[in-house]
Amino acid sequence: MAAGAAAGAWVLVLSLWGAVVGSQNITARIGEPLVLNCKGAPKKPPQQLEWKLGDSWDSVARILPNGSLLLPAVGIQDEGTFRCRAMSRKGKETKSNYQVQVYKIPGKPEIVDPASELTAGIPNKVGTCVSEGGYPAGTLSWHLDGKPLISDGKGVSVKEETRRHPETGLFTVQSELMVTPALGQAPRPTFSCSFSPGLPRRRALHAASIQPSVWEPVPLEKVQLVVEPEGGAVAPGGTVTLTCEAPAQPPLQIHWLKDGMPLPLPPSPVLLLPEVGPQDQGTYSCVATYPAHGPQESPAVSISIIETGEEGTTTGSVGGLGLGTLALALGILGGLGTAALLIGIIMWQRRKHRGEERKAPENQEEEEEHAELNQSEEPEVAEGSAGGP
Repeated sequence: MAAGAAAGAWVLVLSLWGAVVGSQNITARIGEPLVLNCKGAPKKPPQQLEWKLGDSWDSVARILPNGSLLLPAVGIQDEGTFRCRAMSRKGKETKSNYQVQVYKIPGKPEIVDPASELTAGIPNKVGTCVSEGGYPAGTLSWHLDGKPLISDGKGVSVKEETRRHPETGLFTVQSELMVTPALGQAPRPTFSCSFSPGLPRRRALHAASIQPSVWEPVPLEKVQLVVEPEGGAVAPGGTVTLTCEAPAQPPLQIHWLKDGMPLPLPPSPVLLLPEVGPQDQGTYSCVATYPAHGPQESPAVSISIIETGEEGTTTGSVGGLGLGTLALALGILGGLGTAALLIGIIMWQRRKHRGEERKAPENQEEEEEHAELNQSEEPEVAEGSAGGP
């Protein structure tokens, strides 16, 4: 069995001999055997030579009868500079240096957590490209429709991470891609990633591509609420129909709110309020939920009850119209009250003026009567004075 093992070793040495003779830089795959030739060493024993790996000696390696060094299975620990110093039978010294680099090609990269939908105009995570078990680390690249994607911090952002296994020393590389699709972009772009090994130079390994769909957000003002009868004012016992009008792109669900609180109703674009009563008054709105960009609420409308009096006059209105009517009525009443007050003041002043006019003639008559009395008394006094002694 020992002879068979030796024969196998010699076959191995002969098969690798041409690959290492005269080479100064050696690239070796991890796990495969490697033979390094010590130049200037005699082909047959006795030999005077010495092998060194840096400043240490690797016990796994062994020297073959011809002076070459055999590494049965190259590992990361074997990476470095190998030096051989040999002395020929004629006393000539020869030194050989080999710079050994090891590598391991990982399997094809994979895009994990791929996005199925993207929203135009905002940053989206496309996915994370992962390559495991490579050495050296290598690099990952992203492509859009076959063209390289370059991280610019705006529309394209790439976050990379490299981890090394504590036992095997092999690398795991991952790259997370964030993009902001432009409005009007292709509805199903193709994203792919590739791994380029650090050693040796060879074609890149490509992951399976993904094709997420791109949704364009719908502006909020495009979700409208239509009410019948128009204005939302209805007599007691009447029927109100609310219809939520969303854009042509079909929303996933439509829910209803009353006074800002969700109504416990199944999703529907139409809300019917039969036999309306006071409990149905309030503000209503609809919420359309889209697959990619979430819920969007419509402007609210008000529903009110029309109260009919004996003469057919109506009170109450939609969305604050009742308050306006009340304010108008109060304004009219206030104006009438002010006018009545002014008229009263004017009438009082006129009456006062007439009273003064009537009082003036009466005083004049009294003065004339008083004057006549004075005249009649004066002759009597004169007669009395004449008849005295």
